[in-house]
Amino acid sequence: MRIALGLEYDGAGFCGWQSQADRGSVQDALEAALAKVAAAPLRVVCAGRTDAGVHALAQVVHFDTEAQRPLTAWVRGVNAHLPATIAVRWAQQVSEAFHARFCARGRHYRYLLLNRPQRPGLWSHRVGWQHQPLAVEAMREAAHFLLGEHDFSAFRSAECQAKSPIKTLRRLDIERQGEFIVLDFAANAFLHHMVRNLVGALVQVGKGSQRPQWVGEILVARDRQRAAATFAASGLYFAGVDYDAVWQIKVGAGDTASILF
Repeated sequence: MRIALGLEYDGAGFCGWQSQADRGSVQDALEAALAKVAAAPLRVVCAGRTDAGVHALAQVVHFDTEAQRPLTAWVRGVNAHLPATIAVRWAQQVSEAFHARFCARGRHYRYLLLNRPQRPGLWSHRVGWQHQPLAVEAMREAAHFLLGEHDFSAFRSAECQAKSPIKTLRRLDIERQGEFIVLDFAANAFLHHMVRNLVGALVQVGKGSQRPQWVGEILVARDRQRAAATFAASGLYFAGVDYDAVWQIKVGAGDTASILF
């Protein structure tokens, strides 16, 4: 049978989602815990890979197993074998046609940016930080140039393995909440480092180092060398996945909007 899980995790102590030789990834920890419950090795597929230091509010994975276990075993039982910084939130049996990655119609990310002169203490490893005051209105003006379908080559990493740099950015909301600036992104898919590179560009505008129109110029130029530096991974959260209703997945992006800020 095929089982889907919803996960949340603090990525600060991991080398990222994807399995590594030194077994220091989120995937490695999850597969080890699942194997103990299933009494057999299992492989999982996620909706969206996250880099080292990146967190997840609503990651979705699936795996196939012959082990007959109640759904509670895939939640409480697996959680009993996971590190404290990873938790399974829900489990459900799904059709064998369901694929956590390929059935996703959209993905959501949230970036938390602490904007104050002092570095984070309590929020260390969980937020990005910019000590200079940022003009949110200018950042919002710049964001308008990014919405829609574009070639995002200027905002992808050199290691990006995506077949096409053309993506559709459906949402880019920027709100100030006290000392924090919260940036919400939604797209059909994202390139490697795309969100962190977009945040880096928007921060340049917010500081007044660049005009809002500069972001549009960089986008059109498709030249990574002319864009801003990649911003810190610590503030980035994988915030949800969109699936068609036919799959009846319990948690989608709409369920994650109020989890963090």
